[in-house]
Amino acid sequence: MSDVVLSSVTQSPVFKAAALGETVSLSCTASKGVDNDLSWYLQKPGQPPKLLFYKISRRQSGTPSHFSSSGSEPEFTLTINGVQAADAGDYYFVQKPPSVTICSVAAVSF
Repeated sequence: MSDVVLSSVTQSPVFKAAALGETVSLSCTASKGVDNDLSWYLQKPGQPPKLLFYKISRRQSGTPSHFSSSGSEPEFTLTINGVQAADAGDYYFVQKPPSVTICSVAAVSF
């Protein structure tokens, strides 16, 4: 298993309170060279993390259409257009390999 690296990225915001219908952007900035093996996950209380996007912008089956993912080194962004109550949770940006970087990007709440 690869090392877990927590210092390779910075994230903004750490916490985001959103109004229903608002557009929310969550960003991670990598501080070292990365490949395109970057993923976004959403974790809701009491549930395992759910993959939303992989390889930066490839949508996982079941990811709602109002989510989008984009970016290029070093800045990567997850956008939620018209946020819904069901979108509340902890969002994670994951970088791999050669290391696995996991950062809690935001807790979206209302």
